[in-house]
Amino acid sequence: MPRIRHGIGMLAALLVTGCGSGIGAASSAPSPRASAPVSVVPSSSLPSSPAPPSSSADQPSGSRAERTLAEMSLRDKVAQLFTIVVWGQKAGAASKENQARYGVATPAQVVEKFRPGGVILFDWAGNVSGASQVAALTTGLREAAARSGEAPLMIGVDQENGLVSRLKSIVTTFPGASEIGKTGRTANARDVARATGEELLDLGISLDFAPVADVNINPRNPVIGPRAYGSDPGKVAAMVGAAVDGFHAAGVASVAKHFPGHGDTSVDSHTGLPVITHSKTQWRKLDAPPFREAITHGVDAIMSAHVVMPKLDPSGDPSTLSHRILTGLLREELGFDGVISTDALDMAGVRKKYGDAEVAVRAVLAGADILLMPPNLPKAYDAVLDAVKSGRISERRIDESVLRILRLKEKRGVFGPIRTDPGALKSAAHRKVADRVFAAVR
Repeated sequence: MPRIRHGIGMLAALLVTGCGSGIGAASSAPSPRASAPVSVVPSSSLPSSPAPPSSSADQPSGSRAERTLAEMSLRDKVAQLFTIVVWGQKAGAASKENQARYGVATPAQVVEKFRPGGVILFDWAGNVSGASQVAALTTGLREAAARSGEAPLMIGVDQENGLVSRLKSIVTTFPGASEIGKTGRTANARDVARATGEELLDLGISLDFAPVADVNINPRNPVIGPRAYGSDPGKVAAMVGAAVDGFHAAGVASVAKHFPGHGDTSVDSHTGLPVITHSKTQWRKLDAPPFREAITHGVDAIMSAHVVMPKLDPSGDPSTLSHRILTGLLREELGFDGVISTDALDMAGVRKKYGDAEVAVRAVLAGADILLMPPNLPKAYDAVLDAVKSGRISERRIDESVLRILRLKEKRGVFGPIRTDPGALKSAAHRKVADRVFAAVR
């Protein structure tokens, strides 16, 4: 997703979440870790207050996810679709960036006010300075969510290792995907993913926007390059499947990206709208195998790409907004029934054709469940809510997405309790894994 303040060369300078959007540094003032509940002035743009708890006799049957969905208002269900950025190192520390974007100062206040489904952490948002700090931040954010609604907060990060490493030096330094691919051993992809996932859990992070499932076909690709396991679809597929297994062994949710494939581009979707001319036959042969393999291994979520593939969808819309691609190919042809996340909605590739409000609506209509990093959360939230009220999006369609998100949270233990252990990072066992894989790079 868009831009970073500092980087190593053009590629690093443009990378953000699966991408991710870099917009300014956090300005924060110290405050206690455990802040008191915050009183927020009601707004028409906000989800409604949670309903009083029902008696046990009134509780609906079914899974925890189904029971939670049954208790949610429409406003809360729409809010659950959004995964957002908050600025600052502490849940209770004020930031001018939060005030400007959300109308409240602290990360905890943002979560209490908007009750989003998730938060994604970034170093450029001031979220990462040390292991204990990150663990305290994630704990404070979850506590804020618990004070304000029925659904727990999913906290994620874009920790691919290698070039895209949001947690910097506070975690073990593992090789990136291209280096792992050069070893030729899928066990290395699995072991690195498992160790990475274990360290994320120690920090209170339950979802990683990894692995990259793109096949780096184009050597001039300005955005994927070494983030991919390689240029051979079969070998990349095997590595991706192993990485998914590793994340799941650790108990962390994994996200394969960027569907339907970002490997054959010469334009960066952070700054422009790439066009890939693969036919459907070429796509099935070159781009689809790693995503098929990820699905076979039970990947939790798949992230869309802001790329146009005119031979898959002649509308000219990027894949993130394409029903033919997200629903037709991913849901129907590949049989994926997990969570579909957009790539960051503040990236130029998805904003060229429609306004920020319309983008959020069209992403839901295309089949997306998680709306990641909208540049204007109140505007995007109101647009989706209004689309449901007008009948353009059915409430049943919203329920489908929210249930997928809640089932993912239930499966990965997000309903809690979640205990952090920042002192367990950089263990001898994890350093041994890193040393072994680095030594095996050919």
